[in-house]
Amino acid sequence: MSKYQLIATAAMGLEAIVAKEVRALGYECEVDNGRINFRGDELAIVRSNLWLRTADRIKLVVGEFKATAFDELFERTKALPWEQFLPENAEFPVSGKSVKSKLFSVSDCQAIVKKAIVERLRKHYKKTTWFEENGPLFKIEVSLLKDKALLTIDCSGAGLHRRGYRIGQGEAPIKETLAAALILLTNWTPDRPFVDPFCGSGTLPIEAALIGQNIAPGFNREFISENWGWITAEHWNEGRMEAEDLARYDQPIDIAGTDLDHRMVKIASENAIEAGFADLLTFKQMQVKDFTTTKEYGVIVGNPPYGERLGDKAAVEKMYHEMGQAFAPYDTWSVYMLTANENFEACYGKPATKKRKLFNGFIKTDYYQYWGKRPPKNKDEGINKRLKE
Repeated sequence: MSKYQLIATAAMGLEAIVAKEVRALGYECEVDNGRINFRGDELAIVRSNLWLRTADRIKLVVGEFKATAFDELFERTKALPWEQFLPENAEFPVSGKSVKSKLFSVSDCQAIVKKAIVERLRKHYKKTTWFEENGPLFKIEVSLLKDKALLTIDCSGAGLHRRGYRIGQGEAPIKETLAAALILLTNWTPDRPFVDPFCGSGTLPIEAALIGQNIAPGFNREFISENWGWITAEHWNEGRMEAEDLARYDQPIDIAGTDLDHRMVKIASENAIEAGFADLLTFKQMQVKDFTTTKEYGVIVGNPPYGERLGDKAAVEKMYHEMGQAFAPYDTWSVYMLTANENFEACYGKPATKKRKLFNGFIKTDYYQYWGKRPPKNKDEGINKRLKE
């Protein structure tokens, strides 16, 4: 198998989490702004698409070089081995972006890259006419940053957040990749209860179930690179069989979602059924102030309303206060809340154990973390503690 330079793109603030996932797959990597660079073979492309829960997409690097003139961009693009990736009938649209570069006209850069690739392929395939482009799709991007051109091919197609289970959603659903990151940033393990009191369309509970049972998030979807001849059906079959073998479908999980809106509870239930968790997740209509439990050492993760719209702020901050009061009796539970509201800690009633800056789309947020007591290491320890009390 060949080795390729690959990129797992990441939302701002999630790079370290994506890098941890890449290393867990067995690949050494380097972290950069918005991207994790690693090398791997065809199976690495398959595995990273199937398994990376928090990455946005996987890209293959064809070349990277300095370009301050259009002639330079053309010649250096033409010098790259495009025939290694693109068959004679490939469909290859070129998109682009340019930041702080002398070649600032994106449309011109796209046209020049397209022309250079055509010239290279025409020579290789000994073509004298136009390419029909009626074969597999290769989405090429030319990205210019500070006069450095990066030429990549998208290996994912639809973004990796599209798991395939969302058949309904609310007004502002949290992205599946961010939801997975929020869970991976907690101390939750699948033997502990998990609750999302603002479940919306059910994304956080479903992502928790996928993590809890070690199910590859991309297992039930298709990828653009499945149609490429040089990544064979055998590669994809091997990757999916590996994912099937690693899944723990018999792992018991205690995951619940609640929401004030009964319509969202219905949508969340339907999405859970689509994800294959019909009997494993529970959803019900409830206000966060009514939260009660007899369980211990659980984890609460939520993406509550931020109160950004005029008139909403007072009601939302009142809800934060009620939430703090509702959760206060449960000192063995850990609470994690994502919000853009800077008054959250004051409203909740106590400072967070830890805060982490994250972006929900383009909204700058903080992830407030309240750590509960650690669970006993074994049952005897817990029994002895209760006897002393």
